[in-house]
Amino acid sequence: MLFETVLEERHVARAPERLHLTPSAVSHGLSRLRRLLNDPLFLKTPKGVVPTARAVQLAAPIAEVLARVRGIVADAGPFDPATSKRRFAIGAPDGVSAVFLPLLLAELTRCAPGIDLAVRQLLPEAGEATPARAWRSVWGALEARAMDLAIVPVAEVPLRFARRALFEEDFVLVVRAGHPLASDPSLRRYCDAQHLVVSLTGDPRGFVDDVLARKNLTRRVALTVPNFMFALAVVAESDLVCAVPRRFAAMHAPRFGVIALDAPLSLGRFELSLVVPRAALTDAGVAWLAALVERASSSSRPARTRSTSGARRRAAHGR
Repeated sequence: MLFETVLEERHVARAPERLHLTPSAVSHGLSRLRRLLNDPLFLKTPKGVVPTARAVQLAAPIAEVLARVRGIVADAGPFDPATSKRRFAIGAPDGVSAVFLPLLLAELTRCAPGIDLAVRQLLPEAGEATPARAWRSVWGALEARAMDLAIVPVAEVPLRFARRALFEEDFVLVVRAGHPLASDPSLRRYCDAQHLVVSLTGDPRGFVDDVLARKNLTRRVALTVPNFMFALAVVAESDLVCAVPRRFAAMHAPRFGVIALDAPLSLGRFELSLVVPRAALTDAGVAWLAALVERASSSSRPARTRSTSGARRRAAHGR
């Protein structure tokens, strides 16, 4: 804390007051730090001190260590969501977080107004054939406490993690109002359309391509964007077609004037799971947050899309 305080104040004389120490204790503490780190750390100027290059280099890792220590100290006391000032991090694909976040924020406003959240965007690693491998980087991030819990489409997790099944999900297609696919959502027209894929890395191949390949079909991916919300905005102003989670489409497509359609072939279903390190559940705050997210997720319900078979019948009758 001494290093952090002097770095923030840029003045050794002001540090004792903030730390409730004597000037002598601060001076001796700085001397020990300088010997330990083999660097002057702070250089005197007429207006105070400036950090050395080594001190600047150490600032971020020291701040991270102190944040962890403060978190441990905060966790040691009883957790009361009504008075807590903690900050939690949740990892999820944005097509999932955009569904549960409004309900979660409303609940936090009601019962835990001092708690802050960070939402981390998660997407699968490109080129992996199984969910276990596609989402494996999540396990390391959870164990490093880069996030407190994650919501990912996996049915099995390593034994050191607890998993709670939230809901099953599938994908629907979104197109702009008046798109030709809306009146004739045939498989041929779908494959002939230009497609948009959500990819954090820009890799154009997605799970839909694997589904098409099993039927000896292909498509053209004309654009990739890094998240589903951006995808809706682009689809609304173009002839691109995109596959998005059903609950996400039901909740957010209307505001963009985008239409959701059932796909002309099965894109599969998957189960979304809340994943938390078992060790982290001993933290009353994390356990409380997990239960809150679970309730917020279960409260969302998918809406019906326009049926492709119904659209075909309307097209056949000129409607």
